[in-house]
Amino acid sequence: MAGNKKILKTVLFLIVAAVVIGFIITKATTPGKKAEKAPEKAAAGGKGGGAKNLLVDAYVAKTSSLNETIEASGTLQSNEEVQVQAEITGRVTGLFFKEGTQVTKGTLLVKIYDEDLKAQLQKLELQRQLAKTTLERQENLLKINGISRQDVDVTRNQVSAYGADIEYTRTQLQKTELRAPFSGRLGLRNISLGAIVTPTTIITTLQQLDPLKVDFSVPEKYRTSITQGDRVDFKVAGDQQTYKGSIYAIDPKIDLSTRTIKIRAIVPNAGKLLPGAFANVQIALKNMPDAIMVPTQAIIPGTRDKKVAIADSGKAKFVVVETGIRNADNVQITSGLKPGDTVITSGIMQLKPGVVLKYNAIK
Repeated sequence: MAGNKKILKTVLFLIVAAVVIGFIITKATTPGKKAEKAPEKAAAGGKGGGAKNLLVDAYVAKTSSLNETIEASGTLQSNEEVQVQAEITGRVTGLFFKEGTQVTKGTLLVKIYDEDLKAQLQKLELQRQLAKTTLERQENLLKINGISRQDVDVTRNQVSAYGADIEYTRTQLQKTELRAPFSGRLGLRNISLGAIVTPTTIITTLQQLDPLKVDFSVPEKYRTSITQGDRVDFKVAGDQQTYKGSIYAIDPKIDLSTRTIKIRAIVPNAGKLLPGAFANVQIALKNMPDAIMVPTQAIIPGTRDKKVAIADSGKAKFVVVETGIRNADNVQITSGLKPGDTVITSGIMQLKPGVVLKYNAIK
């Protein structure tokens, strides 16, 4: 009897323990099942709702008047400039100029010793005169066959040779006088009276200051926008005045190292400007009335080309474009777009071809 009671208690204990364990397991697994059902419901709801449109900003391309101004760094140059140097070696016997003064073309500046050349010239003239006299006598003898024609020809040739030597000596005499090749202002003097000069000696400089030239370079992309006769404006350091000039020469070759074009303008000078000064040059490009401009952020750069995204029937589409002049906010499109195209300006990183777009186009 006691054994049966003990067995009954053990069975009841096991039943109670099984019920408790089952309850605990049920509590632990119930939240997980709900969590699994929630995503399914959410997923089902999303599928039923459909894909959302991509919200972006857009700009309607249109033509506008483009009047672009570019800046370049330039240098003022003399219209004409030369280093005054002797053509022969000799001693300076006369200095006939004052440093920093204005001289006219042909003014005598320097005289080099020439007494030896004068003496040689006098000697040659006497020899030629004697040869002429001999030639006259020989020609009279030739008439009576008193001399051969060959002797007469030799003497005649000698007269011509003396004449050539005289011309050469006179040319050497001219080289002893250094004259101004053009009107201009002289620089500082580098020699003194009595100095021995050679063809490498720089005696002084001569510069023509009115007008002046200004040399500058612009990027090659502006090669078709700049022509001879275009006006340029520039300023120099320490002077707030704006000076004006006009382009008169454009280098026909693009510099291979900088990919720029060298340009030269002529500038009237009343005496305020000096050669060698730095010039901040501004060039107003030709007005382009039909230029298509789009915001700069719309351009998508690539390794080989540039693209923009447009809205085509409400869907994204990428087109290849070519750009021109750029300013602070916009860039010119030279090909690839036409007026009326809707250009996407935001959300470009999320765009893919064919994506449905939602936008309010700015006109």
